[in-house]
Amino acid sequence: MSKVVLITGASSGIGRSIATYLHSKSYKVYGTSRNPEKITDVPFEMVALDVLETKTIETAITKVIEKEGKIDVLINNAGRGIMGAMEDTPIEEMKAGFNTNFFGPIELMKKILPVMRKEKKGLIINVTSIAGYSGLPFRSIYSSSKGALEILTESVSMEVKKFGVNVVSVAPGSFATNIASGRYYTPVLEDSAYKEAYTKNLGVSNEYVDKGLKPIVMAKSIHKIIETKKPKMHYKVGAFMEKFSVVLKRILPDRVYEKLIMNHYKL
Repeated sequence: MSKVVLITGASSGIGRSIATYLHSKSYKVYGTSRNPEKITDVPFEMVALDVLETKTIETAITKVIEKEGKIDVLINNAGRGIMGAMEDTPIEEMKAGFNTNFFGPIELMKKILPVMRKEKKGLIINVTSIAGYSGLPFRSIYSSSKGALEILTESVSMEVKKFGVNVVSVAPGSFATNIASGRYYTPVLEDSAYKEAYTKNLGVSNEYVDKGLKPIVMAKSIHKIIETKKPKMHYKVGAFMEKFSVVLKRILPDRVYEKLIMNHYKL
């Protein structure tokens, strides 16, 4: 039987590319969106799900189980970008970022694990970010939320291993998607101490997205992980220097690495 995949945030960008590619490989794919009726040009089935609404998570999982009898793979892909100086960013927006990037995946895992335990098998893929491996300027909340999901993945992996369930993280770097348009940007405040540096970094950030890899690269990586019998815990998908930055942080003194990052972002 074909593996059944449930992937959140499949209406656009990386999520849509992953879902489309897995469908082409004969997986039974269910993508999610808050408004699935608006997504009519995809080859896979869409179901309604809002990662911030527990009831919609329960309803979506129940619907897939009723139709397929199982869910083999959960891909926690839905995310929310947020950019701005920590001091200037409203606390409500910080909480919204963590609710989508961290607590949302937790809710999905809490609802899907009983299903996978019953089947005595399953794979959960948490899509994080290479930005989650470092504290980046003007990305403090995004980096923190994705970093938290990386650590959560390690903890949950140990807790569910005996049930035949694997939990892994996949950290993408910059990809050419519409993520910049959906990101929350703290307004450039005229009286902000960070006005000049933040304005400069807004341009740098969007430039990286425009020059990023094509989403199909991520889709093929996810497919390979699903087909791996004993997957690793952490994967990184991105340009060489993005992945190498993680290595540099591990081997360089903290302040030396910090200086490299500040030079990179022209601080």
